[in-house]
Amino acid sequence: MNIKQYLDSTYLKTAIQAELNESQNLAVVKKFIQEAIDEKFKLIMIRPDMVSMARNMITDANSNVEIGTVIDFPEGKSGVEDKLTEANQAIQDGVDDLDFVCNYWAFKEGNVDLVKEEILKCTQLGLENNKVVKWIIEVAALNEKQIVQLSALVKNVVVSNFKEKDYASVFVKSSTGFYKTENELPNGTTVSSIILMLENASPLPVKAAGGVRTYQEALEMIRLGVKRIGTSGAKAIASGESTQSGY
Repeated sequence: MNIKQYLDSTYLKTAIQAELNESQNLAVVKKFIQEAIDEKFKLIMIRPDMVSMARNMITDANSNVEIGTVIDFPEGKSGVEDKLTEANQAIQDGVDDLDFVCNYWAFKEGNVDLVKEEILKCTQLGLENNKVVKWIIEVAALNEKQIVQLSALVKNVVVSNFKEKDYASVFVKSSTGFYKTENELPNGTTVSSIILMLENASPLPVKAAGGVRTYQEALEMIRLGVKRIGTSGAKAIASGESTQSGY
């Protein structure tokens, strides 16, 4: 098994979050993109304003690495039109995967119709442009019942509105990695949350993001059934080492 083809190498920190100046942070992004090219990872996941640069680097290197970005990140509270505008710009810049943060706040408040609308319209935009779409449900912000319900909600909208051939291109994804938890609880993937997602998102694929820090943990996720793994320690994981990265 080539584990690199499961790995979405990820760097999503702003300069402020990384405690760097803008030029230093840009250098880190470039390093991640080049590493993804050199290591032949499945994908490089970066912020929207970095997509155009990544496309140029990957094209110049004649590489097959794909480019993903996050939309309405990290809170997912913006309206549907704002999500669509940001996604459209990323498409123009050459993105392959669009990882939308689901408005899980609205879901938790019972505004299911709003969530259904954004899933429908944003998924439609992605599929019409031959992009992979992922819906980040932020498992650390949900209880087990809510993980089940929101995974099933994404699945039901997709199955009801799109063709079976499209299902493999619409993921349910666990986490942003930026949610602030209390008492040092995990803010990303856990085995229990992934099992719930797999059981309730099927036939849609699942991406485990955040919290996978060793080769063995990545292997466990793949054996459970996830199709993609998001990590800022992709090289260490692929080399059989542990990563100290926070995502």
